[in-house]
Amino acid sequence: MNHGIIPAALAGFGTGLSLIVAIGAQNAFVLRQGVRRQSVFAVVAICALSDAALIALGVAGVGAFVTAWPPALTLVGLVGGAFLIGYGALAARRVLRPGPGALDGVPGPGSGPAATSAATRRAVLTCLAMTWLNPHVYLDTVLLLGSLAAGRGDLRWAFGAGAVLASLTWFGALGYGARLLSGPLGRPSAWRALDGLVAATMVTMGGLLLARA
Repeated sequence: MNHGIIPAALAGFGTGLSLIVAIGAQNAFVLRQGVRRQSVFAVVAICALSDAALIALGVAGVGAFVTAWPPALTLVGLVGGAFLIGYGALAARRVLRPGPGALDGVPGPGSGPAATSAATRRAVLTCLAMTWLNPHVYLDTVLLLGSLAAGRGDLRWAFGAGAVLASLTWFGALGYGARLLSGPLGRPSAWRALDGLVAATMVTMGGLLLARA
């Protein structure tokens, strides 16, 4: 069995990466936080640890329970869709009325330890909501990855570990690599374009969730 651990882990890594490398609400949020260099560690940790927990549940076979109770995904879809549309509206507002310090992460006039703590709290709560109120997360991690891992038999946990590593690698690269874009995004028009992309992504994803729910 041991000789198959690495191939199973690599398969899990590739599958996990293919599922999360896409322009979605969660990735758009991580990108924005990375460019602003605000609460990056907390946001990356939440995304990676949440994926790890959901993948573990899928590998353990919890996906069968989720499938047996469709109303759960419907409820999550309704709440998550409304949340994403609301966040998209806020991003669209920033496009029209950019606030102070929005371009380079420089604190605004009312900044200080309390403001920094409040910003971190907002980022954490927003990231948690985007992660756990998105039905696609459950479909991809718990159901799809769980079923693929089950096909590996005794190597299913190696497959799951590879998928967890893919999530950690992607979100770490996205969150901390996004700061490389702070130069190109130094112009107000470029930052407003990024917020426009975030707004369009959030509203589209939210609308799709509400339609499917």
